[in-house]
Amino acid sequence: MTQSFEPQPPDVVLDPQREAGLRTVGIISYALHAVVAIGALLPGVQASIVLLIVAVIVDLVKRDEAAGTWQATHFSWRLRSVLWCGILYVVTIPLWFLFIIPGWIAWCLISIWFLYRIVRGWLAMNDRRPMPL
Repeated sequence: MTQSFEPQPPDVVLDPQREAGLRTVGIISYALHAVVAIGALLPGVQASIVLLIVAVIVDLVKRDEAAGTWQATHFSWRLRSVLWCGILYVVTIPLWFLFIIPGWIAWCLISIWFLYRIVRGWLAMNDRRPMPL
């Protein structure tokens, strides 16, 4: 017996205007996340943590409006991405104190992973596809 890992169809269908509004919020949030992720990879171009905080607050505030729709998976995807990156950054802090190069490599890999998740989610949202949970 095979099990499908495809996301389930949405339970709630929004009117087009509300869906477009949530999609705009998603684009803005993905853009803010992307600026932070790219800034983390380029030396000397550190984006402000304020941008990330704004994106997370927007996601937390608007997430309930998208409940039951395909867009709700994108809010969860972005929030989980930030949470996991934060955890990974904290866990790898000792590498900076012990050896600078391994800490730098670890944080670069985490930042690349974060950027990958943002790009993957943004592309799926543009195609109006839900993200896996």
